[in-house]
Amino acid sequence: MSVAKKEYKRITVKSLVEMKKNGEKISMLTAYDYSMAKIVDAAKVDVILVGDSASNVMAGHETTLPITLDQMIYHASSVIRAIDRALVVVDLPFGSYQSDPKEALRSAIRIMKESGAHAVKLEGGAEIKESVKRILAAGIPVMGHLGLTPQSIYKFGTYTVRAKEEEEAEQLMEDAKLLEKLGCFGLVLEKIPAELTKKVSESLTIPTIGIGGGKHADGQVLVVHDLLGMTHEFNPRFLRRYMNLYEEMGNAISNYVSDVKSQDFPNDDEQY
Repeated sequence: MSVAKKEYKRITVKSLVEMKKNGEKISMLTAYDYSMAKIVDAAKVDVILVGDSASNVMAGHETTLPITLDQMIYHASSVIRAIDRALVVVDLPFGSYQSDPKEALRSAIRIMKESGAHAVKLEGGAEIKESVKRILAAGIPVMGHLGLTPQSIYKFGTYTVRAKEEEEAEQLMEDAKLLEKLGCFGLVLEKIPAELTKKVSESLTIPTIGIGGGKHADGQVLVVHDLLGMTHEFNPRFLRRYMNLYEEMGNAISNYVSDVKSQDFPNDDEQY
């Protein structure tokens, strides 16, 4: 007998735990500006991530490292003004939490106060334990992030799949259980073997969100620009493109240029 899916007028951290308990998968997408967030929220995506991936897709940087706390607050504020339903989670950017728990708390408070966001996300496990504890103690919801952690790209040296070896997989499991014990409400698992995702997901009561982690996570996240095909050079195995906006937008703009040059635009009906 199937159970009717609960309709949520507003997604909260409690909603996500309920979804996992009820076997309902969680949808999560990035957004960085008002217009895109309005569309994503209207489509009933459960969680909107204001990701530090804005450094790549919005600013053109090679890594996520250059984006600043002020810039993350700007993007988060734009997204918050657009949403009615989704839970909005904001990445703490590189350098704003790793070395100093007090700095981590100050960074998280600024995001919550200045943007109106609902939660923050941090990369790492035991090494950021004190930062997570301090933020949670202030009443700020925290989402964890394990596996491939892009802010540590220069440490790893590559964006390859993480935790394929037993030692690293065991450490990831320990970190996942630690983050749950500390009080994190959810956990992103990026680019790890599907069987490890299954093992982690089944061992936790909090939901896991996969990106390149296979189908056994409690939810999935993608960068919205990748999903829509606005980017075209990034082709990882885990990415499914639902549109080819790079081509469609290019054609539309080319048609506009042509119509301006030929004096077809504006026509008599498009002027006052």
